[in-house]
Amino acid sequence: MSLRNRMALYYTGATAVLMALVFVVIFVTVDRVVYRHFDEELRHEVTETLSDAHVKSHDVCEFTSLKEIGLDEARGDRRSETHRIRKIADIDPEFVQLVDSTGQVVSKTTNLARNVLSFEPSYSGVRFFNTTLGASTMRQVQVPLVDRKGTIEGYLIVAVPLKSAMIVLRDLKYIVIVSFPVIIVILFGLTRLIAGRSIQPVEEVISMAETITQESLDRRLLLPRQRDELYRLGSTINGLLDRLQYAFRREKQFTADASHELKTPLAVVKGTLDVLVRKPRDVAHYEERIRYCLDELNRMARLIDQLLMLARYENDNVNPQIAQIGLAGILQSLIDRMEPMAVARNITLRIERMASGSVAVNPAMLEIMLENLISNAIKYSPEGSVVEIWCGSRDGHPVCAITDYGIGIPAEKLHYVFDRFYRVDESRSSNTGGFGLGLSIVRKLADLQGITVSVRSRECHGTTFLMTFPPANN
Repeated sequence: MSLRNRMALYYTGATAVLMALVFVVIFVTVDRVVYRHFDEELRHEVTETLSDAHVKSHDVCEFTSLKEIGLDEARGDRRSETHRIRKIADIDPEFVQLVDSTGQVVSKTTNLARNVLSFEPSYSGVRFFNTTLGASTMRQVQVPLVDRKGTIEGYLIVAVPLKSAMIVLRDLKYIVIVSFPVIIVILFGLTRLIAGRSIQPVEEVISMAETITQESLDRRLLLPRQRDELYRLGSTINGLLDRLQYAFRREKQFTADASHELKTPLAVVKGTLDVLVRKPRDVAHYEERIRYCLDELNRMARLIDQLLMLARYENDNVNPQIAQIGLAGILQSLIDRMEPMAVARNITLRIERMASGSVAVNPAMLEIMLENLISNAIKYSPEGSVVEIWCGSRDGHPVCAITDYGIGIPAEKLHYVFDRFYRVDESRSSNTGGFGLGLSIVRKLADLQGITVSVRSRECHGTTFLMTFPPANN
C-alpha cells in the first residue's frame, strides 16, 4: 500500500471512529430528550387529572373510594383551548384510565373506545414505560393511588402516542446510517487527494534521486520554499550527496595518486634492468644499478606501508588504547633513534624545553606521529640548521612543538598540508623522497586520540607544528 493510501486510510479510520461516537452521542441525546419531553407531558396530565378530582397529591391521595376520582370522559370542559383543539384534531391525544388494585378498569376516557391501557401489577411506584395500543406505540405512566391508611386502592394510567417521536427517531437513524458510509467514502477520497498533494515534493525528491548516479553526483535536490519537514529532508539528502561526492573524489584522487607514486619507482626499476641486460657491463656498474633499484624498491615499500597504515586507521570506529605516559621519555628515545639521520644532513636536534608530566595517548600512535613530524623537519631543513623541540603546557593542556628553519610553506597552502599526497611543490618532494602521506597519517592518528595538530609557517623563515594533547586527568 502506498504512503498516500496509508495516510488516507489511517486518517479516515480515525475520523470514522470519532464520527461514529459523535453520531451515537447525538442519537442517544435526542432519544433521551424526546422521552423526557413525553414524560413531562405525562406528569402534567397526571397532575391535572388528580387536581380535577380535588386530590392534593398522587403520592398521598385523600379519598375514601376510587369512585371519588371520576374521569370526565369528554375531558374538554376543564381543558384549555389548546387541549380541545388537540382532541378535535386527534393529534397526540392523551389516554387516561383508572383501574383498581386488581387491574379491573374502573373508568377511562372515551377516546380509548373498547381499548384498554396496559397494566403492570409488578410496578409498585410511579413508572414510565413503553407499551402498545393496537398498532401504535405508546409512552405510558402508571401511578399508584394510596388512601389515607396507606393502602393502594388502584392505579391511574396515562398514555400518549409516540408516533411522531418514533418517526423523528427513525428518520434520524436512517439519516445517520445512510450518510455515515457516504461521508466516509467522500472523506477517504478527499484525504487521499490532499495526501497526494502533500507528498508531491517527496515524489519529486524520489524522481530526482533516481537520476543521480556516480557520474552526476554534483546534482542536488531542489528545496521547497517552506522550511518544513520536507525542506529538512531535502537539505539532509543534499548534505549526504555532498559528503558522498567529497568521499568519492578523495578516493578517486587517492587511487590516481597512489597509482602514480607506485608507477614511478616501478618504471625506474624496469628501465634500469632493461638497460643492464642489453650488453655485458663491469661489476661496479652492476652493483651501482642494482643498489639504485633496491633504493627505489625500498621507497615503494615505504609508500605501501604508509598506504596500509592509512587504510588501517581510516575507520573512525577504531578505538585506540589510551594510556598515561611520560612525553619526555618517548621523545628522548625517538631523538636518539633519529640522531643519525640528522647528523647525515648536518642538522642538530635540540630540545629547548622538556616539561615533566604525562599525556593521555596511545604510545605507538604518538611515536609514529612524532617520527613523521621530526622526519619532515629534518628533510626540509637546510644543512647546518637546527630542529627545535619544545614541550610544556598551555591553558591547562600539554603541548609539544617541533620547529624547523627551512624554506617554509606559503600561507595559501597551509590549509592543504594534511591532505593525502599533497606536496607544496614537486621539486622538494622529489629531492627528499616524500610521498605527501606523512602529515595525513599525523592528522588521522591525532583525530583518533583527541589531539589537535596545527601548523604555523612563514616562507624563508621555517615551520612549526604544534600538538595540543587532552588534559592528563581525562
